[in-house]
Amino acid sequence: MAPKAAAAAAAAAAAAVPIEDLFTSLNRHIQRSEFHLAVRVSDQVLSIAPGDEDAIMCKVLALIKNDKIDDALSAIQVLSKKSSIDLTFFKAYCLYRQNKLDEALVSLKGHGGNSAAMLATEVQGTIESLRVKPVSSFELAYNVACSLIERSKHKDAEQLLLSARRIGQETLMDENLLDDDIETELAPIVVQLGYVQQVLGNTQEALESYISLIKKNFADETSLAVAKSNLVALKGPKDVSDGLRKLDKLIAKGEGPTFCLASGLDLKLSPKQREAIYVNRLLLLLHSNKLDQARELASALPTMFPNSIMPVLLQAAVHVRENKANKAEEILAHFANKFPDKSNTIMVARAQVAASAGHPQIAAESLLKIQDIQHMPATIATIVALKERCGDIDGADAVFDSAIQWWLDSMAEDNKLDVIMREAALFKLRHGKKNEAARLFEELIKSHNSIEALVGLIQTAAHTDLAKAESYEKQLKPLGGLKGIDVDGLEKTSGAKQIERFDPANPGPPPDPERWLPKRERSSYRPKRKDKRAAQIRGSQGAVAKEAANSVNSKSSQTGNSKGTSQSGSTEQTKPSSKSRKKSRN
Repeated sequence: MAPKAAAAAAAAAAAAVPIEDLFTSLNRHIQRSEFHLAVRVSDQVLSIAPGDEDAIMCKVLALIKNDKIDDALSAIQVLSKKSSIDLTFFKAYCLYRQNKLDEALVSLKGHGGNSAAMLATEVQGTIESLRVKPVSSFELAYNVACSLIERSKHKDAEQLLLSARRIGQETLMDENLLDDDIETELAPIVVQLGYVQQVLGNTQEALESYISLIKKNFADETSLAVAKSNLVALKGPKDVSDGLRKLDKLIAKGEGPTFCLASGLDLKLSPKQREAIYVNRLLLLLHSNKLDQARELASALPTMFPNSIMPVLLQAAVHVRENKANKAEEILAHFANKFPDKSNTIMVARAQVAASAGHPQIAAESLLKIQDIQHMPATIATIVALKERCGDIDGADAVFDSAIQWWLDSMAEDNKLDVIMREAALFKLRHGKKNEAARLFEELIKSHNSIEALVGLIQTAAHTDLAKAESYEKQLKPLGGLKGIDVDGLEKTSGAKQIERFDPANPGPPPDPERWLPKRERSSYRPKRKDKRAAQIRGSQGAVAKEAANSVNSKSSQTGNSKGTSQSGSTEQTKPSSKSRKKSRN
């Protein structure tokens, strides 16, 4: 039968059924979540009334509920031409489900509201402008909590997620859902709550949430994937083989040097979530020393996530693991030059790689390219230490001079000028630049009235200008409560041995002339007597008995030799007489 004839036959069959009965059937299928049947009945209604808005809405919603996002978009495109009904928001949602966020925003521009409402940072403000409470439903509470997470307000997000879980349990129980269905509906909240607990340091609670969710296996594929990835990140290198098994089930090898996620997760997860799964797997490959697989995955990530800096960091990590620090430094520098707006983190990583590889000059140069932090005390201390390590004393001195000038011109409330000047003065003093050190100490005394600077100036001037050092020494205030120092009293109270002073009128007995000799070399030295009985006891008991027996045999042998010799003149051992044996027993 031709397609047109089949369509005509279907329309004729539908016409035979009253449209009221079709809507009754449609309502029943929707109530039972039989969305594929709801789509079929909606088509029957539309064959009778092509522009019926209720049938159009039912068909689009049934396709979305049945996760037929591509079919929903196609239906929206066709049905929008047959009716005046506005399906823009449904189209935007379908594009959002496909992770086509830019297209979703474009579809909403100039249509009834602010497109920025889709941005996580604007969710809470939009809800407040609509005078809606976040806890009015568990779905809304969940979405607001997600926006708080994006703004790093994890404590507030945790409280809202706890409320969302409680409200969701009460709501779904009132709807008479089974316990398994309730857990499935609340799985995204549980996973997000585990993530927040993980960030806040409540690792045990997060661990229990992930493991319970994975073992029960009631959650949707998206929540299970996120739970597994977060669990792997939480455990780290403790159980590498188990982590790799979990992630290998989520990742499939594509054609050529490409990878994709299994079960259609590429369309269900956000780019950030997908990237986290690949990153966790690559780190586990490095921990398990599977460098070939790690290198293959690292080479594919830049194409998969071109707007992220994580792929280049992982490529550098692979090169470092292969003892190719120079290659890691090279690719990091290339990326920083190509994307200067993303270079700060890259330069910090390059500095770390170079410092670990024994390239202090490259490490220092990398840190000096980070304009935002190069004048902070910690950064200055690191750069100076690196330049000292490679012998660039003048370069380190120039870093201090530049930092001092920067803080002199700075209008920041938390000014670090005194800290930088003090460390610079100590550095110059340590490297023989005493005049410059003295100048900095003097400026610190004038500007901050620093006692530490005064002490430093006195110590510095003592090397170059003693009169100046003495004049500044007079500015030191005496310690409070000390009018004088009683040396003898200090010796008595401190437990030091009292030294008697020599009195010529009463010299006392002459000193021992051997008092400076070691004890064993003095004439009065007597060594301790050794216990002969202890000296005889050595070895095991059997060894002692054996020695005693040998001693008896030796004496017997000597006795026999003294009593006679053989005719040939050789010594012959003879048995002792019975009398001698009796004597020996006595």
